[in-house]
Amino acid sequence: MRPSWDEYFSEITKQVATRSTCLRRHVGAVIVKDKRILSTGYNGAPSGLPHCDETGCLRERLGIPSGQRQEICRGLHAEQNAIIQAALHGVAISGSDIYVTHQPCITCAKMIINAGIKRVFCLSTYPDELARSFLEDVGVELKIMTEDTEEGS
Repeated sequence: MRPSWDEYFSEITKQVATRSTCLRRHVGAVIVKDKRILSTGYNGAPSGLPHCDETGCLRERLGIPSGQRQEICRGLHAEQNAIIQAALHGVAISGSDIYVTHQPCITCAKMIINAGIKRVFCLSTYPDELARSFLEDVGVELKIMTEDTEEGS
């Protein structure tokens, strides 16, 4: 059976997540407009820096609980990397949709808003109500495609 567009892009998002080098969670993001992929991203360390699968997890070493102190992490989030890749290559993403394996955190939600992304499709939730409320307040549609809850990192 032929998948719907949402199913198609969701499956690609899962594949993108397999490139992640995070030890806690593999996250993928795909930015789409008019049924065309504009950019992809996965979570991992910035270009040129060793990845967590090489150095170990800084957050684990410091005993930081999941969902707290996200700034203490070697990696960028998948949504951040997808937005950065679009900017780096001169690809306009305003008016696009983003498919993500996990609901965006507040930092990624703010970036999504300012990038002009109009809809967010998530394969699972994330315990960040502030992110949800920010997206809702500005009219960015958030669609949770499953209700599998994932605790945050």
